[in-house]
Amino acid sequence: MKSLNVRRILMSLAAPVLALVVAFVVTSLVLVAVGDPVGDVWKTILAVPKPRQTVNIINAASVFYLSAIAVAVGFRMNLFNIGVDGQYRVAAFAAAIFAGQAWLPGWLNILVAILVAMVAGGLWASIAAYLKVKRGVSEVISTIMLNAIATGVVSWLLLKVSSRGEGSNSIETKTIPESSQLEGFKLIPGATNRVYTLLILAVLVGFLYWFVLSKTRFGFDLRATGRSESAAVASGVNVPRMVMTAMIASGALAGLVGMPLLFGQDHNYGTTFQSGLGFAGIAIALLGRNNAVGIGFAALLWAFLDVQSNALQIQADVAQELVNIIQGVILFAVVIAYELIRRADKRIEQTRVARELAAQRQAAPATEGAPA
Repeated sequence: MKSLNVRRILMSLAAPVLALVVAFVVTSLVLVAVGDPVGDVWKTILAVPKPRQTVNIINAASVFYLSAIAVAVGFRMNLFNIGVDGQYRVAAFAAAIFAGQAWLPGWLNILVAILVAMVAGGLWASIAAYLKVKRGVSEVISTIMLNAIATGVVSWLLLKVSSRGEGSNSIETKTIPESSQLEGFKLIPGATNRVYTLLILAVLVGFLYWFVLSKTRFGFDLRATGRSESAAVASGVNVPRMVMTAMIASGALAGLVGMPLLFGQDHNYGTTFQSGLGFAGIAIALLGRNNAVGIGFAALLWAFLDVQSNALQIQADVAQELVNIIQGVILFAVVIAYELIRRADKRIEQTRVARELAAQRQAAPATEGAPA
């Protein structure tokens, strides 16, 4: 049993390691092909981050993590929720509007605004859930369309409620009161910036994700439905209700994605609010294999590459968009690597079972001939 556990751990580690090696080789070949300095590029990317950069990596990873967990809930149900990008935009805008009114004091304002964000994200995701359950519309198509609609609706509403300062071209909601602005934690010595306070939220969400999926009946039903709807129906699971619940839960978690940025950095929602977080979450969830811990490492890797890419233009005279190539190759390679590792693991397991069966057959005659 112990040898089997060790083998599974090694097999789980083999895929991401293989993907990183492939990404390193492919990116190096691309650099050689276009005549860019390979050594300088990797020296810049793999340099030890400075304290300020380390804080930026942690902050970015916390946001990526929330996005990936939202996507992973759908993945575990065999739902491809591409709509996280639109869901978190709608949710962040709704939370910013509510928090900016300062109806409630301090932390109470923050907590209720977070609930508003979850409700807004869940409601937006419920549109795709309804279309899938009641009309049979693929969630891939509906969430892609809802992303575009969310961008347009939020932009239109932002123009209606924007608070533009005199002489400023920025369009943004009313700034949330100082009592609801989170200063952050000074965790990294020597850093002039701070780690988002709502890093705690990412940790809590990760723990709840693991606990609900691994330790509760709901999590079992969700995973069972994702693996086989017919088996889930046979065991008494209401599949349409489970689809609705999983999709809305994914949207509610997507609503949390913008909260560290809203309360810890921007303090309002505007045209400069970070975009593309939902699509990054898809990649990170795939890289982390929908595992709470694996997603954490994948989010840190993604954030590390993003932050380190800022110095490429200056130190290596290479566009920072090179990191997009690295991230894309990693994602492409990890999907292939996991499939190769899965097949190799299956062959090893089949060989082991065949060997044990052969040993049992050889021992059978000796047992039968033994005196009673």
